[in-house]
Amino acid sequence: MSGMASDHNNSSQEEYIPHYLQKEDPFASKLSREADIIAGFYLTIIGILSTLGNGYVIFMSSKRKKKLRPAEIMTVNLAVCDLGISVVGKPFSIISFFCHRWMFGWVGCRWYGWAGFFFGCGSLITMTAVSLDRYLKICHLSYGTWLKRHHAFICLAIIWAYATFWATVPFAGVGSYAPEPFGTSCTLDWWLAQASVAGQAFVLSILFFCLLFPTAVIVFSYVKIILKVKSSTKEVAHYDTRIQNSHILEMKLTKVAMLICAGFLIAWIPYAVVSVWSAFGQPDSVPIQLSVLPTLLAKSAAMYNPIIYQVIDCKFACCRSGGLKATSSLKKSR
Repeated sequence: MSGMASDHNNSSQEEYIPHYLQKEDPFASKLSREADIIAGFYLTIIGILSTLGNGYVIFMSSKRKKKLRPAEIMTVNLAVCDLGISVVGKPFSIISFFCHRWMFGWVGCRWYGWAGFFFGCGSLITMTAVSLDRYLKICHLSYGTWLKRHHAFICLAIIWAYATFWATVPFAGVGSYAPEPFGTSCTLDWWLAQASVAGQAFVLSILFFCLLFPTAVIVFSYVKIILKVKSSTKEVAHYDTRIQNSHILEMKLTKVAMLICAGFLIAWIPYAVVSVWSAFGQPDSVPIQLSVLPTLLAKSAAMYNPIIYQVIDCKFACCRSGGLKATSSLKKSR
């Protein structure tokens, strides 16, 4: 019986034909022209805001590059990843949505898929590194104090190498990039999991090393930070002003990191769920109209980070200026 089941499974995998091979033109839009135009305008707005916001973060950080703390260096790297997605990737999809079809052929599809995965993976691994930095700084001061700028640059090299490796693996013959079911965008070929055991191994490896493991590290780090902060808030109140100010700065950086991670995961998890369902569920069980929504939400992730950074930074600056005013008035009264 097990042999018959295995034969049936193998035959079903051999018979499965992915959506992009079922029709002569895999790049024709499967959406209405009106839906494509709306999606095109949406991505245009997202792209402009993301480019301006992340460009501003990079520009302002470059003016004080020698004073950036390790966590801030990672924030700049995150802005670079988000800017890369906006500048390198979004114009391809925007043009294609307005033209009602993917305009750049298979070469452009593979380039777009690679760039999106490369910068997206770079963003998530950067946030993983930031969460570990925050965890060590808040929960293990004996380890956190030796984390210096040169450690951050070593970490950046590891992040870029990691993202390059996983984004390039599909070109080695163990995976691929393919059109989305709606036709006007490209992504990892999740549908390989329907075709072979090797395809399933590829998809599972991508999911674990580029989503589940980094997300688990992020969640673990911030849960430990929250528990630590709750238990140590009263202790910090007894320290001198310099230590309190340092603690406030560390918490500010931690809030920025937590919100950025939350925004990224909220934007990308629906896309990951749909991708996994496409890979391991019933073939073509995800309606095309439904598959485009998580994709558009994921593409908006690059816009949130500079907004979060600036809001927290302005709030911190206001608190800091208020504290300085109170200190100066206290000195004058004396």
